[in-house]
Amino acid sequence: MGDALLRDLAERLQGICLGRGLTVAVAESCTGGLIAAAITEVPGSSGYFLGGVVSYSDAAKTALLDVPAAMLQAHGAVSAQTARAMASGARARFGASLAASVTGIAGPDGGTTEKPVGLTYVGVVGEGSPDVHRYAWSGDRVSNRLEGARAVLELLIARAEAGGA
Repeated sequence: MGDALLRDLAERLQGICLGRGLTVAVAESCTGGLIAAAITEVPGSSGYFLGGVVSYSDAAKTALLDVPAAMLQAHGAVSAQTARAMASGARARFGASLAASVTGIAGPDGGTTEKPVGLTYVGVVGEGSPDVHRYAWSGDRVSNRLEGARAVLELLIARAEAGGA
């Protein structure tokens, strides 16, 4: 897996979003901008992609995406609650039809027994209820980041195919 797969997924997402008049924003932590880079690699992405935030620190999550500091203290940056709040914050900040977030522990350090390296949460929000998906990948840092980006694009595609609901 790599850039070619991410580009293919970004092309699919673009076709669906342009066809349905949907806009997209992203909030990235562990992927560090890979998702926005994949989306903007495709010519014409400005027709639907409004922007993204790389909120690597807790302070950035709070300041840029309105993730409550109390939530971060209670659940941590790598949690379903934070992923949901990041996606909702990105959607509100950009005024997008759809938004997705990713937060996780890419590695090789930073893992614990409760939250091991590879643990990643992806949030997706549109008109309906927000969805959060939990993943536990076992690759290295590069692989875990690529898997996170792939998961976000696939979930955005599924949400867009459902009309953003």
